[in-house]
Amino acid sequence: MRSIKSKGIISDLKFVYSDNDTISVIFQNNNLLVGVVGEFNSNLKELEKITETNIYSRGNSILIKSTPKKNELVKNAIKFLAEQFINNGSIEKKDIISSINKFMIDEKINNSNKKIEYIIKTPKTSVIPRSEKQKEYVRALKNSDIIISAGPAGTGKTFLAVAVALTLLLEKKIERIILSRPAVEAGERLGFLPGDMREKVDPYLRPLYDSLYDLLDFERIQKKIEIGDIEIAPLAFMRGRTLSNAFIILDESQNTTAVQMKMFLTRLGENSKMIINGDLSQVDLPSGTKSGLRESINILKDMREIGFIEFDDRDVVRNPLVSKIVSKYEKFERSEGVGKEYISKYKKNDRG
Repeated sequence: MRSIKSKGIISDLKFVYSDNDTISVIFQNNNLLVGVVGEFNSNLKELEKITETNIYSRGNSILIKSTPKKNELVKNAIKFLAEQFINNGSIEKKDIISSINKFMIDEKINNSNKKIEYIIKTPKTSVIPRSEKQKEYVRALKNSDIIISAGPAGTGKTFLAVAVALTLLLEKKIERIILSRPAVEAGERLGFLPGDMREKVDPYLRPLYDSLYDLLDFERIQKKIEIGDIEIAPLAFMRGRTLSNAFIILDESQNTTAVQMKMFLTRLGENSKMIINGDLSQVDLPSGTKSGLRESINILKDMREIGFIEFDDRDVVRNPLVSKIVSKYEKFERSEGVGKEYISKYKKNDRG
């Protein structure tokens, strides 16, 4: 065996390489070990899932067992997470994903001449799709002018779309990002709410802000909102406009009416992309009102120019418990004859 002490900020780590494709990460500081491992080994389990390796906690060590390349990948991620814990006092799930992403990207860049098709680089982090359906979605975001996606919460529909939109804006391939959603909870009667227009609509658009702040610094986001590079507005504000040179994302589209959806779809202008995301199991419209998302899928499903993506519980990237909850609800709704509003399955050979 040969041991290597890490350099720089992490002086409490030692890496021991064994002959059987195993690296032992030895911690001199038990508090640091607990922080990196996470409660009930949650951080290590997340690393295992992302990197498809075997990682074990043994005493004051973490054992990594996989191929030599993947061992190095996880070793670097553990160093990164240790630095995060020392600097911030905690490690969040997004830190785990971000930390491993950097080294996965470096690995692919250094060892492959192929185009890295699915990686979305933003100033704050690099985003890598975590399921085959997410890869299909990212491909559609890049290749289609209109994408309609449906599926449960937590599948990355909004986050991935915002990430692609930001890269195109920063590369000056579009002039602005427009983020919208129906304020159905307020019945679109925003005039009755207190405050100016931004104060009225902000509570309903908060999920869109969250995605932006995860990908770009707060100050830069605020600046781009002020100068109009990023516009966040309720669906009602789209009426009568032609949206050119823009990346337009409509979130929570299951809560549009058929009239609203038609109005929105016909706003598309030159050099623009339109992304329509929704979850047909969470329709909040009044009883008897047909969802515009469902109707648009039924009417437009034969148009090859439009990308249709259906997510399910296997694509959920939030707490693993969320995926199980979604799966249980889907089974219940199918047994009760509810939730038949999902996108029909499209086979690749049917789409050409």
